[in-house]
This record gives sequence, structure tokens and C-alpha cells, in this order.
Amino acid sequence: MIAYISGTVVNRTEDAIIIDNQGIGYYIYYGRPETVALDTQMIVHTYQHVREDAIILFGFESRQDLAVFTQLISVKGVGPKTGLAILSKVSPQDLILAVDQEDLKFLKTLPGVGPKMASQILLDLKGKFVSTGKDAPKTEKTSTNIEEAMDALMTLGFKRAEVGSIKNELTLYEQQDVNALIKYGLQLMNARRRG
Repeated sequence: MIAYISGTVVNRTEDAIIIDNQGIGYYIYYGRPETVALDTQMIVHTYQHVREDAIILFGFESRQDLAVFTQLISVKGVGPKTGLAILSKVSPQDLILAVDQEDLKFLKTLPGVGPKMASQILLDLKGKFVSTGKDAPKTEKTSTNIEEAMDALMTLGFKRAEVGSIKNELTLYEQQDVNALIKYGLQLMNARRRG
């Protein structure tokens, strides 16, 4: 699995960027590629989608954006291209807030999302994210869950700096129990080590 690609942006298309990394050009589907300047160095966090006939990369500016995308495509009926189209029109924070507030009307305005899919997004994602809204303070319990999960990862042999680097991703799921956070943390750490 390719966790990220670092290189020079050498070209853009309507829905993708091409990054040169040591003489290899990676075609990466990317939300709003027109915002990326050519001939700049960048790190793109990637989701690798494997089909019978192709291996496709979807790219994101941050690991947090990638984490939201990964949750979004876990929704029944939302494929990677639809997920990317949605996140091209709305920030991950606004999507999380819409799910948290059960804003069906807003979700139906997103590309490729009709009433049925909007309902499915709410059904599958409600409670999976922590709202980034001002009215959603973090509780002591959820913060403790993250600390416990991070301690468990260090007990399993990961270095403090490694574990600290995934804290932001874990925070997106801090309403989950400790075991779920540990499992997600292991997936993130293993993906980074392979990458």
C-alpha cells in the first residue's frame, strides 16, 4: 500500500495531478487539482484503490483529509470517485459537522448524493467522527481513551514520536472505545511503516 508520495507536481488534468518521484510519474486523482501549482514540491497522502483492471491512487493534502475520505467510502454506495467528488466540494470539517448535526438537506446538495445516499451517510457515519464545531467540546473520557490507546501502542513497541504523529487522526475517532482506537492506530502505524 502506498501511504504517501513526495515529489514535484509536473502536470494537472481536470481531476488529477501528476507527481514526479525519482523519474516515475504518479497519476493521482485529487480534489480541485487547479489549486495545486505546477513545479512545486508536495507530499500527497494517498488511498490506493485496487480493481480487477486497474490500481488507482486518490490523493489528499493531509492525513486528516485521507482519514475522513476512508470513512466516507465505507458508506454503502459511496465509491472512491464519489467520495473524492464530495470532498472536492466540502471541507472534511463541514462534512463531519453535517453528519454530527444530521443535516440531510446539506448532504443532498453534495455531488452524486441523493436522498437515499444522504440517509445512508448519516446512518453509517453518525457517531464515527468528533464534530469540529464550536459547540462540541471534547470530554475528559474521550481524551482519556486517546491517551490509553496511545499508551497501548507504545507498549506494543512503537516509539513515542511515532505514536504522537497519529494523534490527530485518532482524535477524529475519539468517541470510539479504546479497543477501536488501538485497532485504528495499529492500521495507521503499519501503513506508515510499509510506506
